[in-house]
Amino acid sequence: MSCEDLVCAGCAHPVAEGRCPLCRANRERMHHHGPGGMTPALISLALIALFFLTLALRHLTGA
Repeated sequence: MSCEDLVCAGCAHPVAEGRCPLCRANRERMHHHGPGGMTPALISLALIALFFLTLALRHLTGA
């Protein structure tokens, strides 16, 4: 669900428009990302890549 689909209970306008303080706060909360602006999917992808890089390095060094 995105903020384009939601209607504010305070001003009865779409939350995406951000017409009142409640709309703006909820829109900001819905679009808040993790550390450094990274989404959870991007963080997961980075961890998987790091895992495979570690495996490749261990294989190349013979450890």
